[in-house]
Amino acid sequence: MIRNAIKVLVILISFTASSCKDVPNKSSGIDNISVDSLLNIRFQKYLDYDVDSLAFPRSYNSTTNKIFKVASKDWTSGFYPGNLWQLYNLTGDEAFKTKAIEWTTIMEKEKTNGGTHDMGFKMYCSFGEGYEVTGNEKYKEVIIESATKLATRFNEKVGSLRSWDFNSDIWEFPVIIDNMMNLELLFEATRISGDSTFHKIAIKHANTTLKNHFREDNSSVHVVVYDSISGKVKDKVTHQGFNDDSAWARGQAWGIYGFTMCYRYTKNPLYFEQAVKSAAFYLNNANLPDDGIPYWDFNDPEIPNVVKDVSAATITASALVELSSYTNDNSYEDYADKVFKTLKSEEYILSSEIEAPFILDHSTGNWPKKDEMDVPIVYGDYYFLELMLRNKKI
Repeated sequence: MIRNAIKVLVILISFTASSCKDVPNKSSGIDNISVDSLLNIRFQKYLDYDVDSLAFPRSYNSTTNKIFKVASKDWTSGFYPGNLWQLYNLTGDEAFKTKAIEWTTIMEKEKTNGGTHDMGFKMYCSFGEGYEVTGNEKYKEVIIESATKLATRFNEKVGSLRSWDFNSDIWEFPVIIDNMMNLELLFEATRISGDSTFHKIAIKHANTTLKNHFREDNSSVHVVVYDSISGKVKDKVTHQGFNDDSAWARGQAWGIYGFTMCYRYTKNPLYFEQAVKSAAFYLNNANLPDDGIPYWDFNDPEIPNVVKDVSAATITASALVELSSYTNDNSYEDYADKVFKTLKSEEYILSSEIEAPFILDHSTGNWPKKDEMDVPIVYGDYYFLELMLRNKKI
């Protein structure tokens, strides 16, 4: 991990050595700049983007030169303020903190939105990141209230939080592997409030996921559909993978990250074991490219002539930095290092001329719907910044 930390610190020195406001821009006539300077320029784009409650930047289409903007109710909305908080932590530049506070404030009304399981993505990535920086008691209250609302989606008979409400005519009680990520909000709510209710719900959900979401090869099912009365499994399907039996790359990443995070809060060896098994499936997969950036689904029959998913790589790499702290397996450190090296390049960092608040290209959102294909997506940046911060802390 030391070599990773050195690389990160070299970048951080370049960030703090000059103000973000002093970086070159496209009008300067500079054609060849260092990758570190290019990153610095991309960070500046976050400050240049105007605060707008209806325009949280979710992704960018280079063909149309359009930013896909969403309101705070969208599941991805919390990542943008989260990125600003992380940029503040990386650079120490107060401008990022000021902007983060503005965007986070807009998110507050979502604390009462019980129509989504994505409360963790939305509220912990924004208010949670902000609370770590500021210790603001208001942020603490919002975190607890958000967790309280998320808990209303828990079904005791199923032992899980309900994921989606749509497709209710065919999915009686759907639970997706992504939902593991929202448990951090519950664990944190118990930690800061002392109310064990949230922690207990998180454990029950994790145990149900552990029981039903993994195949014999430790790949993950995307959607498990339950009978809400009996609690029994009715179906196992996909919504974003290639087919019901395939290994959707970002789904595998959510599983690795989710169970690593659950182990942090509980020290339950079963969670650690699943994180290790899921990581082994991912890292040892014959279809994982040499550069560490997976194709959007490990089982797409058209590999290698298919799109990749940078977001799956950043989620997994960030998770494996944490997992490496619980074991002596060097493969976790090696993968995180490989991803960092790969992404810190002109192939993956957006051009300095693109006027959009994103850092990395080549993430894939929803392949079955051909939506957000091979583009910059906000959560790809979020876990890339988290990867940098986690390496810095080592």
